[in-house]
Parts: sequence; structure tokens; C-alpha cells
Amino acid sequence: MLLELDLLQFQPRLRLSKSGGLAFVFDPIRKKEVSLTPEELLRQLLLLYLLEEKKYPAHRIRSEVGILVNGLSRRCDLVVYDAAVNPWLLVECKSPKVALSQKTFEQAARYNLQLRAPFLTVTNGLATYCSALDFEQETFEYLGGFPEYPF
Repeated sequence: MLLELDLLQFQPRLRLSKSGGLAFVFDPIRKKEVSLTPEELLRQLLLLYLLEEKKYPAHRIRSEVGILVNGLSRRCDLVVYDAAVNPWLLVECKSPKVALSQKTFEQAARYNLQLRAPFLTVTNGLATYCSALDFEQETFEYLGGFPEYPF
């Protein structure tokens, strides 16, 4: 189920800067300026949505989480952890110029094989899909929105 998200409403709250002709955005999770790419812009807009709209706790969110997949280093765009600090939601962001495809979902699923987060989201900003996963039954279902954080 395609989610209807207006992430551009958060654009005025981004902390943008320029240095040496390059554009940067402040990442409130990593607490540093990072290069402003289309994918990074989406990640920051989605972060603001999760923090401000969904009220996910900032101290339970990590950006660019490193994992090993088939012996290769990979990075998950966003991982939200539950109160027991277990991966709870994995978010894979793509540039708005990249259409979401079966490959995108397979990439996110491969990343999540290790993390085993019960919720998985894939977005390019234009299209967003969130699903609930049941590892025991080996099933998933698309959700109509992001899950409520389990405080």
C-alpha cells in the first residue's frame, strides 16, 4: 500500500549551509553536517517526519548503520531501535530520481535478514511503502502508515 506523505512540509526546518561551493545539511542524529545529495535530502526530511510527526525518540534512531551482507560492508539509511535497543524499523531511502523496483525491495530485505527488524520501509520520497514482517510465519503485510513507536 502506497503511503501518502508530504515530506516537503519539513523542508523549511532543514539546517542548510554552503562551504566551498558545496551544499550541506545538518543531521540531528549524527549531530554533524553532511553533504547534501538527493538521497540525503530525503533521509533528512524523513527523519524530521519520524521525529516531529510520529514522535519517534531521537536517541533510538541511527543514520547510516553499518552491516555486513555476504562479507561486504553495507549501510542502512535509517534504523529505529525499540526500548530494548533491538532493531525495530529499517528504512531504505533512494533518490527521487530512482524508481522503486523489485531490486530496491530485495536490497532492503537482504539488509534486514541480519537486523530482523519487524518493520521495513522503502522510499524515494515520491513513493513510500511500509510493511510489517513476521519472521516465524515468513510473511509480510503492507501497512497504511508508519507504525506507532512502542514506548
